[in-house]
Amino acid sequence: MHAEPSRLRVAIAHDYLTQRGGAEKVVLSMAKAFPEAVIHTTLYDPENTYPQFKDMDVRVSAMNRIGFLRRNHRAALPLLPFASSSMSIDADVVLVSSSGWAHAFRTTGRKAVYCHSPARWLYQEQDYLGESAGWKKRAALAVLAPLLKIWDRRAARSCEIYFANSRVVRDRIKTAYDRPARVLPAPATIDIDPNPEVVPEVAHWAEQGFYLCISRLLAYKNVDAVIDSFRGTDRRLVVCGRGPEAERLRATKPDNVIMVSDLTDSQIAWLYEHSSAVVAASHEDYGLTPIEGAAHGKPSVLLRWGGFLDTAIEGLTAVYFDEPEPSLIREAIDRFERSTWDTEKIIDHAARFSDEQFAAQLYDIVDTLASTETRKDLV
Repeated sequence: MHAEPSRLRVAIAHDYLTQRGGAEKVVLSMAKAFPEAVIHTTLYDPENTYPQFKDMDVRVSAMNRIGFLRRNHRAALPLLPFASSSMSIDADVVLVSSSGWAHAFRTTGRKAVYCHSPARWLYQEQDYLGESAGWKKRAALAVLAPLLKIWDRRAARSCEIYFANSRVVRDRIKTAYDRPARVLPAPATIDIDPNPEVVPEVAHWAEQGFYLCISRLLAYKNVDAVIDSFRGTDRRLVVCGRGPEAERLRATKPDNVIMVSDLTDSQIAWLYEHSSAVVAASHEDYGLTPIEGAAHGKPSVLLRWGGFLDTAIEGLTAVYFDEPEPSLIREAIDRFERSTWDTEKIIDHAARFSDEQFAAQLYDIVDTLASTETRKDLV
């Protein structure tokens, strides 16, 4: 493994630290690889993102003074281009974690972008909004999108090199920005807690077991399809996450589905430990939850799409279904229950996605950027 390039001033940039998700975990892994790096972001809400950030040097935009926006980053969309363009980073190399904004931060050095996806609300607006979005949101996005695309593509040109977390995102970067990108799997930072904290709402299901869906509650995650696949069955499902779809899902879910949110890492570990399998029907750019489940020896039932194809292996760690339809999910769970699973092999698979391997790649990226004079040598 390469040593950290200590002679260089390295900074980290991220869109906004206002939630707990895979992108924020990538930032934590970057900070672990470069513990002296300052983290730059537009909005930072310590109470709703991972607590580890409280011990780090996090610099924010002026917009962060508005408490409502810290707690509702989607409402800040019209202002985020201005906030992002106003961010200035003094560093030799900036490692950018972005799905829409941080690649526009100005810097005195060079930018390497770890792209979770080009902005969904610009290039996949139907998936982002979902069927339940009102006309006001659709009209606002229709008005803003043309100018935002110009701004976004200009921001992409300011970056020296792009990395994608999966093959599907690599192809999306090429389509949106006409830029090549290397695939670099995101790390799965998983510490197996020997004494995980019980989730009280689910404690009575611990002995029988349950299926687990951990997801932000957004339209393209298709959590409603997962819930519907359990409707009318004697199977149990725990949905863990928060997002704009939460109220609708909670109002229509059957009694054999429990929804929880804002859990500690220890409580999430408890859910994995007591689950039978992870279930996900989302159009996922990077399939993180199957890796986290695998680290606990749990297989997955997954949509055959996107990042899941990079992080799970059919027959070894997962069963796939072809469309996010309740009947197909139900049939895939039937196949899962008829199959035999090797826990040791599942855990070994998860070990491939380690912080150490990710850090080694980051050190190579920083060294390359520091020693290369022209962008054409980087791709």
